Amino acid sequence: MHELSLSNGMLEIIEKRAVEDGFGRVLAVRLEVGVLSCVERAALSFCFESVTRGTVAEGARLEILDVAGEAWCWDCEAVVPLTRRGEACEGCGGYRMKLRDGEQIRIKELEVA
Repeated sequence: MHELSLSNGMLEIIEKRAVEDGFGRVLAVRLEVGVLSCVERAALSFCFESVTRGTVAEGARLEILDVAGEAWCWDCEAVVPLTRRGEACEGCGGYRMKLRDGEQIRIKELEVA
């Protein structure tokens, strides 16, 4: 379950920011998660709640913002939306595409006190 290691990584970032910026509590974490990132959102929420116990982020709301998938089609030279990996280009039906967006997992914003 890589959601546990993702949650631990998020907590490391949050704790580092708490020291650098001098806040004592995190109320909410807004996280951008690409639809092509292979992250199970429910598992991520569960793991985040588990790893944050006893930390500055204990009890923080985890708000997951979906980021759409997008690719460049080499055949028709168009930017096309993707909802899953291995999908054909909606313009030409080709499969030679370079992923441009939708794989990321990024802390977008922290609400702190």
